[in-house]
Amino acid sequence: MRYFETRKARIEIIPMIDIMLFLLVFFAMMTLKMIPTSGQVSKLPTSSTAIAIPPPKLLIEIRSNGQLLAEGREIEPAEISALVKSRDPANLAVTIAGSDDASMQHLMRAVDAVRLGGATQIGLAAKQVSR
Repeated sequence: MRYFETRKARIEIIPMIDIMLFLLVFFAMMTLKMIPTSGQVSKLPTSSTAIAIPPPKLLIEIRSNGQLLAEGREIEPAEISALVKSRDPANLAVTIAGSDDASMQHLMRAVDAVRLGGATQIGLAAKQVSR
């Protein structure tokens, strides 16, 4: 007659812990994707009309001395063109981030290198002016 006895209901906590751990890992990974690629440039120029754009597929940084950085390493303009050509330039979104004291000539050199590679989606990084 043991089979007909009513059993007391239990709340299983182990599956709930598994789900919570999965959610924690998921949100941690999504947060890491929101962090910029390298974040070397810290003093971006400001603009009152700056808007948010999707994360770039290629980030090019310009230092104040004219050095160009892509993917965490120093790179020459000819190498930028080759890098853009190797990545489907028609669908490649490139963002150029320069320090606030980088010259306009350095910026144009980077833009020319990207265009020679065939990319047309070029964005310039800027901070929004605080009002």
